[in-house]
Formats: sequence, structure tokens, C-alpha cells
Amino acid sequence: MTETHEFLLSQFQYDLPDDRIARFPLSPRDASKLLVYRSGQISHETFSNLPNLLPEGSFLVFNNTKVIPARLHFTKPTGAVIELFLLNPFPNDLPISQTMEATGSAIWQGMIGNRKRWKPTETLNTTFSTMIGNVTLSASWHDYDQSIVKLSWAPTDLTFAQIIQYAGEIPLPPYLKRSATDADRNTYQTVYSKQEGAVAAPTAGLHFTPAVFDSLSERNIAYDYLTLHVGAGTFQPIKTDDVRQHYMHTEQVVYTQENLQNLIRQSANVIAVGTTSVRALESLYWMGVKIIRNDSDPFQLDQYYAYQIPAEQKPPVIDSLRAVLQYLTGIKQTSIVAHTSIYITPGYQFNVCKGIITNFHQPGSTLILLITALIGKDWKRVYTEALQHHYRFLSYGDSSLLLP
Repeated sequence: MTETHEFLLSQFQYDLPDDRIARFPLSPRDASKLLVYRSGQISHETFSNLPNLLPEGSFLVFNNTKVIPARLHFTKPTGAVIELFLLNPFPNDLPISQTMEATGSAIWQGMIGNRKRWKPTETLNTTFSTMIGNVTLSASWHDYDQSIVKLSWAPTDLTFAQIIQYAGEIPLPPYLKRSATDADRNTYQTVYSKQEGAVAAPTAGLHFTPAVFDSLSERNIAYDYLTLHVGAGTFQPIKTDDVRQHYMHTEQVVYTQENLQNLIRQSANVIAVGTTSVRALESLYWMGVKIIRNDSDPFQLDQYYAYQIPAEQKPPVIDSLRAVLQYLTGIKQTSIVAHTSIYITPGYQFNVCKGIITNFHQPGSTLILLITALIGKDWKRVYTEALQHHYRFLSYGDSSLLLP
């Protein structure tokens, strides 16, 4: 690929005034504004009216990951505070659901705050009172160089999921510039969150309420849930002038046979709820391609694979989805744990997703690149319009429905 100005980071920047960043969510959730972009036309609505604005026969795909309280703090006898921000279990291919059910101990890779104050041979301890009595959590280095930590606890019959509920703090995005409150344990979680393991919320889903789901059903709009555990890399800014040189993070995703059956039936009508659902759905297509082509490690997708297959060699979406379903049937598994580093940049041709429901994202982010890939340079018009109409931005902000 030759470098052109189209891939310069400066092309994906915009001026976001600090007072446009939503520090707290609206209540009720579905009271947020909704910008609708439909074939180049823009209109302004309220999110509660979303079901009436979707194309007839739409099939929504939600990400039902659940945010875990991933920030742990340990105070040393000296008074120094060490923060452990959990990123992913070790080894990286270990199903997160399995780690959440572990008892006695678990090994995680993380980001370590005040790292220089934590010696390689030192064990950190913290004790906290709970409804079942005192619980003690200890942290020791498993691999100092790789920031991999072993966590142990007592009583040992508690699961890791229970431990972090007691000991952890919800990891709000850094751009909110505030500490998490008890209220965030609820508001920074979708009402349909189920599978624990994310360290950031799939924020497009925060606007959905039981009333909106009822309205979807009244309009006979079908939907399904898959699971992509959102990683902290989603907030990683692009630091390379050529955005294609950015190193993309990897996230764990779980697909079920039911997901595949539903997508095969509804392949012409798929609208993703959030960029994480887009990543999961488009990754699924390429994993099917890898199966069809007999490529190695079909359920490990790197950031470049989608750009290495000539357009004339791409199989139809249905064929790709059927290949994955047949694979699962063949190994007699109802689900598969996969890992994706898919990087959706301008020029990417969408295979599964026909539209997206999404919030307004940080300037110069990989998420802006994904939006540009979907609606082209109109992304700037959409964002300018949102700023002019006083939309609230980022995780706790307002929403958009983008239908190219």
C-alpha cells in the first residue's frame, strides 16, 4: 500500500471542547439524543424512538459482555498505593468465563500503577470486610517483565468474579477525568450485560431500556446477542502519522451456533449495536474465509488479514457463515472462543454489517476510522452537525444511527 494523505492521522481529528464530554449519563437512558444518518441525509431524534427509525426487517446484534471492576488497589505499609488494572487472563487464550469461575487464585496480565514501588519479590495484601466476613486478597509477580500477576484469596471457595466485586472498582474511561461512584456500577453497564469479562463498556448499548426492547418487539424487529470482551486497547490513541501503522489490540470474542443460524437467516438486514459488535461480526466473516481457504488458526484474526484477500477471491457472506457453523457442528461444540485484532480503516468493504448504532468517539481514534470506513468523509459532517446541535460526546454521551 502506498501512503496517501487519506491515511494521515490529521484527517481523523476534530475539535472536541471539554464541556461536550458527558461526565455522567442521562436518566432515563433512552432520553439521549439520536442523530440519524440515512443515505447522506441527517435528522435529529430521541433514542426512545429508535425502533420506529430502523429499516423494516432490521436484525440488531448486541454485545452482551459485562464490565468487571477491573481496578484493584493495594496499600503498602509505607503508604504507597499500587494500582493493578486487569487487562486479560493469562494465558491470553484462556476463556475469560473460565477465569471468572476460578477459586483460590487466578493469573492476569495488567497495567501497574506506581509499579516502581512494587519489588519483584514482594507480595501485596489487602483485607476488606464483606457480608460474609473478612476477605483477604494477595498479589505477587508471576512474570515481572510481562506485567503478569498472580492473585490469591481467602476464603478460597470464593470465585474470582465474587472477589473483584468486593475488591475492585469499575474502570471508567480516562477521558471522564473522575473517580467511579457506586452509581457507575449500574450506569456503566448495559441492561442486558451478562458475560463478565470486559474492562470497558460497549457504550452504544447503554441507551437501551426495557421500554425500547418492548418497542422493538412490537415492530417485529429481531435481535441477538454475542460476546466480545472489550479491552482497554479501545482507548489507545493512534500515535503514528500513517494510521495504518497503528498496532491494534486483541480482544476475546465468543460465537455460538445460534448466532450463526440467526445471522445466516438475517444476513441481508444486520445492524450492529456498537463498534464492538461490528468488530465481532466482521471478524466472524473473515474467520469463515480462513476456514474455506484452509488457513491456519481460523479463530485467531490479525489486523491485516482482511486486506490480504483480493476482492475477487472473497466468498459470499452466507458461505463464510455456513463454513463456521459447519466447523462447530463438526467438532460438536455449541460455541467457540476466538480472538480478533481486526482493524477497520477507510477502504474496508463491510461484509456483514449494513449499519451501526454508535456513540460519538474521540478524535483521532480507531473508532473514528471505523465510522469513516462505513460512511466515508461524511463522518465530518455528522460530527460537525452533532457539535452544532449540542450533542453529548463519548461513553456517557448521545447516540447515532448510521445507515450508509
